[in-house]
Amino acid sequence: MQKITAQAPESKSSDLTVQNLEQLKALFPELVTESTEGLSVNLDVLKQLVGDKTVTDAEEKYGLNWHGKRRARQIALTPSTGTLRPYPTESVDWDTTKNLMIEGDNLEVLKLLQKSYAGKVKVIYIDPPYNTGKDFVYPDNFQDNIKNYLEVTGQTVEGGKKLSSNTEASGRFHTDWLNMMYPRLKLARNLLRDDGVIFVSIDDGELSNTHAILNEIFGEENFQACVSWQKRYTRSNNTVDFTTVVEHIVVYSKSENFSVNLLSRTDEADARYSNPDNDERGPWKGASFLNPATPDQRPNLCYPIKNPITGGITNPTTNAWRRSEEEFRKLGAERKLYWGKEGTSPLPSIKMFLSEARNITPVNFWDHEYAGNTDDGTKDLKELFEVKVFDNPKPKQLIQRVIEHGSQTDSIILDFFAGSGTTGHAVMAQNASDGGSRRYILVQLPEPLDPSNTDQKAAADFCDSNGKSRVIAELTKERLRRVAKKIRDENPLFAGDLGFRVFKLDSSNIHTWNPNRDELAASLEAHAINLKLDRAEDDILFELLLKLGLDLTVPMTQRTIAGKVVHSIGGGVIVACLSTSIEQKEAESLALGIIEWHKEQAPAGDCTVVFRDTAFTDDVTKTNMTCILQQHNIQNVKSL
Repeated sequence: MQKITAQAPESKSSDLTVQNLEQLKALFPELVTESTEGLSVNLDVLKQLVGDKTVTDAEEKYGLNWHGKRRARQIALTPSTGTLRPYPTESVDWDTTKNLMIEGDNLEVLKLLQKSYAGKVKVIYIDPPYNTGKDFVYPDNFQDNIKNYLEVTGQTVEGGKKLSSNTEASGRFHTDWLNMMYPRLKLARNLLRDDGVIFVSIDDGELSNTHAILNEIFGEENFQACVSWQKRYTRSNNTVDFTTVVEHIVVYSKSENFSVNLLSRTDEADARYSNPDNDERGPWKGASFLNPATPDQRPNLCYPIKNPITGGITNPTTNAWRRSEEEFRKLGAERKLYWGKEGTSPLPSIKMFLSEARNITPVNFWDHEYAGNTDDGTKDLKELFEVKVFDNPKPKQLIQRVIEHGSQTDSIILDFFAGSGTTGHAVMAQNASDGGSRRYILVQLPEPLDPSNTDQKAAADFCDSNGKSRVIAELTKERLRRVAKKIRDENPLFAGDLGFRVFKLDSSNIHTWNPNRDELAASLEAHAINLKLDRAEDDILFELLLKLGLDLTVPMTQRTIAGKVVHSIGGGVIVACLSTSIEQKEAESLALGIIEWHKEQAPAGDCTVVFRDTAFTDDVTKTNMTCILQQHNIQNVKSL
């Protein structure tokens, strides 16, 4: 551990060491911890963040430690070998929507979203597994998580690995949960805007660990609140000890730039204002002029007060005054002091006008009337599906409160433990309510449903009866479809976005080099074509978007040029021709056609042109194509 003292004497010039420490802490909160000599930088953590292989497992410091923490950090830093494949037929309003529903392991999906959505998400809400002993803990595989994911979800020939619960009998009850949560939260922080915020629902079992892990990743100074949500309002006498009626929502901001949205004023709050003296400035309420402090404690707020109507003088006795003598005179000049109905009061009240009142500060207790309860969540789903499909889902009203407190009307909302899709439901409902244009990104594992499991039977039976795969992600998508229809039916004039694009996690469209040393010649031949032959052009295009850091809902158009289909992405930011064959006689007309199309869309903008490397009949054709494009100021020409 490298020790750094974080306080410089005022008699010295600026301490650059302290400034460097603060900059490091802002970028990587987990680097900085407490020690006997002040704040310290954990060099082992720093080495891990930059990929240094000499790091050891020793981490003796104040904070949360568990077996596997180093590996969990490595998993967060390991690039994904997967991609997201588009599924327009399972989507709603594919061509126009900005919402995303992604089916896959959220660890890999968060990695894949890093370039396209870093620093763009305003609010993250997650309702992760509560570690009750029955919850599925994601079996991350450090070597090849995509292969592991496909096997676990039964998408490979060898697939169908048994999903196991995390029980206390395993001896790694909290460790397994922490190893699952740490890399996901680490990656999630990168996606937040500088003024972004994360809300994490959790029960008593992992509340302390949730605080500790968020303190490390987000920084203790960015803790905003631990909200107690009244999930039920009746007690059960079947419980042996205490009946649990609340759960928690732990709230952390990414930085000090976050500020919570205040609540709109209520009739009840406004009713406290009146206008007994018919002040033309409108209703007001009186604030006491007395300070809680005594005269001995605040002698600077002690002076004689004169009633301008009666001329009476009042001196402080048990309490000092709330305002200074200068402020008292100013309030009098502004007619903001009230001396009672007859004007004879020895002390004035300070007029606080309704027209100047701020909105209402939120509190950290959300009762069931304010934020719904689990019964409301069950009703939300039953209204849509006409049968009970989940036990105790979160109510959409709860997530709408999260959205109201944390987002702006055009924000991106992310939920990477989407479950039945309550967050997507809440975003659409809130937009319909206030005319907002918020977008959602939902991520849900296609976790198989077991009809023999009492908790999952209703959901599994619903999927069967509707011809759908028995996985939770299918219910998520179906809920979003039904919510969209319900909102359209109830709000025919609402023109907001009620669609969503479906993507599914899969292995990359690009072959990875994995030679068979016993048959090297055959391996070389198999890898001569680097793009998988069973993938469509759209699959490749969207992997290109992820690699180049473009939004997955960026506009796309296509045109046939020289007999080849050419795609324009983001108004000409990327132009891609993924034809499998480009001959020498076609190269010039294809290049000139691309140049003209780019001029139509963005004549002054940069452009990257992409081809299949294997499409060119020879190197001369490829060189000619590149030269023609570069002569017309298109310098970025890439081959896949």
